[in-house]
Amino acid sequence: MRAAVVHRFGPPGVLGVAPLPAPHAGPGEVRVRVRVAGVQHFDLGVRAGEFPREFVGDPPIVPGNEFAGVIDEVGADVTGPRVGDEVLGFSTLGAYAEHIVVPAGHVVRKPPAVPWDVAGGFPGHAQGARNVLNRMRVTGGETVLINAAAGGLGAIAAQLARIRGAATVIGTASPANHEYVRSLGAIPVAYGPGLTDRVRNIAPAGIDAALGFEVEGLSTAVELACDVGRVVTLIFNDEIAALGVSDWAGTRSTKGLREMVEYVERGDLSVAIRSRYRLEDAASAHRDLESGHGRGKIVIEI
Repeated sequence: MRAAVVHRFGPPGVLGVAPLPAPHAGPGEVRVRVRVAGVQHFDLGVRAGEFPREFVGDPPIVPGNEFAGVIDEVGADVTGPRVGDEVLGFSTLGAYAEHIVVPAGHVVRKPPAVPWDVAGGFPGHAQGARNVLNRMRVTGGETVLINAAAGGLGAIAAQLARIRGAATVIGTASPANHEYVRSLGAIPVAYGPGLTDRVRNIAPAGIDAALGFEVEGLSTAVELACDVGRVVTLIFNDEIAALGVSDWAGTRSTKGLREMVEYVERGDLSVAIRSRYRLEDAASAHRDLESGHGRGKIVIEI
């Protein structure tokens, strides 16, 4: 099979297509012929060598932890999924490839009405948004701050906060993305100096919960939060630790993914596709994501 492979850690250019032996489904597993794989910041860290070797292994490594495709092989002891089923699912690595093998419990049915590009770019960020909203304990009538609200995860988190009854959702974004953030049901505010004052003008009584990814947004969240324990980040470093914010990623599950897929199927939640790349252009997909301030998801079509 063909796969986008990291042969050595480094910048996007180290990611190139190479032939690899096709995997096969073992007991309790399914093999999926991948149609679309999503691109996440986690994948950038894998490529750059930012994670411990005991976590990602040594090169060659195939990045990618969310995908959609068609099951073409089912291992022993699998009940439910069948060959020919259209599914979306999650893994830790391996999705930038023509085939991926995962536990049968890591895939759910793809609704016919959900396009392939949306399905492939959905499982990781959808579950991340669900997990952080659970951690933030968002309930009806609250004021919530979502930093990077135009991004892949932030856009889903902003919509999910409204689904869960938040009265006011404030989303930080570049001015070019403000109209998009409004379409998600959030009030947009610009990044940059004066961010805290801009958020305070919208929420003079403070914010009940917040999601952040970098120091500026998290500093604002900490200053205005009624309870710093409800300020959550998925990115952690020494600067962020100094703010007193804990990192928390949660656990992905079939139950969580199925819940989020149902929101999309009912039309309660939408996913914007920022750009699509061929497998041969996976390095360009990484450069695109690293450029920042984009709108929606980047996917690789295989």
